[in-house]
Amino acid sequence: MLYDLFQAVKTVEELKDSACYFPLQNGRYEVKPGMMSLGSSFGNNEVDNRLFQIDSNFYDYRQVKLAARKSCLKKYYQTCNYSNSVAQAVAQLIINRLSEEYPQYFHWVSQDKNFLLHNQLTEEKLYLDKNLELLKSESPLQAIFPSYVSTLDALAAQIQSDIVVICRNENGDNWMSAIHLCYPNHWAAEEKIGKNFATVHLPVAGMEKINQRAKAIVNTMIERKPMVRFAWGLSTDTRLNHHPQPPSDIVLQEWQGRNFNITNPKLFLRIERQVIWGLPEHNAAIFTIRTYFRDCRVIKKDIVLNNKLYSAIESMTPESLKYKGLVESKQDILTWLIN
Repeated sequence: MLYDLFQAVKTVEELKDSACYFPLQNGRYEVKPGMMSLGSSFGNNEVDNRLFQIDSNFYDYRQVKLAARKSCLKKYYQTCNYSNSVAQAVAQLIINRLSEEYPQYFHWVSQDKNFLLHNQLTEEKLYLDKNLELLKSESPLQAIFPSYVSTLDALAAQIQSDIVVICRNENGDNWMSAIHLCYPNHWAAEEKIGKNFATVHLPVAGMEKINQRAKAIVNTMIERKPMVRFAWGLSTDTRLNHHPQPPSDIVLQEWQGRNFNITNPKLFLRIERQVIWGLPEHNAAIFTIRTYFRDCRVIKKDIVLNNKLYSAIESMTPESLKYKGLVESKQDILTWLIN
């Protein structure tokens, strides 16, 4: 089990079919909403239009999710005041997008009064009732333990993204109502579930001004057309699962993946493509997080990209360096980038 939890995935450079992003174009580290219309071109053709992005890394990503669930499901999946109507709307959106974006993989059919989603990548079949609640699943290629506990849990296991659902009540208050986070980047579903946008982002260095507009930002997420934004950081491995609580018998420093060694340098740009898709009729929005890794050894060979990476790291405030785990390694990383 621990081997699976430590499983790495391939970098963008190792794949021929991966989307490729570099959200450091201005050469500065900035904390801002940065929301752009979904479909904005980043050089990946029709893939930039999609809510979900599936590539040949799929099977490794899936194994990471299954290993996380098996180790302790509640560490990675939480709900709070997640109404049946919102759950149904979220499930319908995910199913519709998968069926439209990847018809070669996902088949959605009606069976009497119920429904079936067949994923040809996993050979899994998800049987849902008329309200899209999970009835049962069939997984002929791989046993699923624990069994899926909800439709969202089952659907999340079919994609390479994590999922957060944010809801809003009639008073304008908001809260994280569902979090399926098997690729955590040093934060945990258990810590964030049920909290509002501003509270969730309190630990993020540089979020003070954004949090002052938290309610307006949540309103934008829910009411506007689908949007995309990017976040990035640095890692010394390509392991998706960096839950803040390490598995038992594993040293925290080993688990964190932020141990840069200039004599044996391994450094990766960890990029999150985050898509916000509003469900205004349900006062909710789905927020997906698709993680990519880019090899900084390759970036170093491109003088333009390398200079932008260097200047972005150099521009970080002491608070941002601490938040990103780069206080001790910043200077070694900068030295390595220019040598």
